[in-house]
Amino acid sequence: MVEQDPKNSFARYGLAMEYAAGGTLEQAVAEYRALIGNDPGYVAAYFHGGQALEKLGKLEEARAIYLEGLAAASAKGDGHTRSEIQAALDLLPV
Repeated sequence: MVEQDPKNSFARYGLAMEYAAGGTLEQAVAEYRALIGNDPGYVAAYFHGGQALEKLGKLEEARAIYLEGLAAASAKGDGHTRSEIQAALDLLPV
């Protein structure tokens, strides 16, 4: 589906989630980043992208994507996702 419509946010999110579930975290991060690039309002991608980056040990990249996600969720008025992202950010080691 992503090949047929690369800007299909739902399909790209599903692909990223499948990569993450399968442990192919670099691929998952690439898909989350592509999704954010095409649809910056798809706020779940920031949370899950950050989670994948954390698992890869890329904590500063995770922090950066979480901070972007906070701004995107605030702009969208999505308090639920904003609180999830904030909680993940708060748990990152300093």
